Amino acid sequence: MKYLTSFLAVILYLSLAILPMIASAETQNYRLGAGDMIVIKVYGEEALTLETQITNSGTINYPFLGSLQLNGLTIKQVEKLVYDGLKGDYFVEPNVFVGMVEYRPFYIHGEVKKPGGYPYQPGMTVNQAIALAGGLTERASEDKIAISREGSKIDSERGSINSAILAGDTITIEQRFF
Repeated sequence: MKYLTSFLAVILYLSLAILPMIASAETQNYRLGAGDMIVIKVYGEEALTLETQITNSGTINYPFLGSLQLNGLTIKQVEKLVYDGLKGDYFVEPNVFVGMVEYRPFYIHGEVKKPGGYPYQPGMTVNQAIALAGGLTERASEDKIAISREGSKIDSERGSINSAILAGDTITIEQRFF
């Protein structure tokens, strides 16, 4: 029994250690944009903790550093930007943490029961977006799905029920012909 308890403890420890790495790997490549809510913390400096939404121009205002352009940056790049800005003039070796509080929404319209904007979660598919929007209407086509990517030069791309979506995407579900 003692070995079983130890084994289960090791499994629990490993799963708790690995799960955050899997989740963070997905968010490491995430590009910030207008509407994302982030938190910035500097260890030991409560006055430098800021939870803020990125503006439509892609910026935030941060103490000591002023306006920072974050549009298109990853979380790690923002950490480096704040670290580089604070190091030297203000701190010897600042310990900076940046995290996601809330992703910008995605939008779904067309032949769904409740079209509108919905909160994005990493790893979402069109099928999950449809579920959030109350499902397909009777006239919906599962073959005629268009995805417009935020900031893309291409007007829209064809998608399928299993296509991955990103924060800021607009999904259009078209009608089918009988």
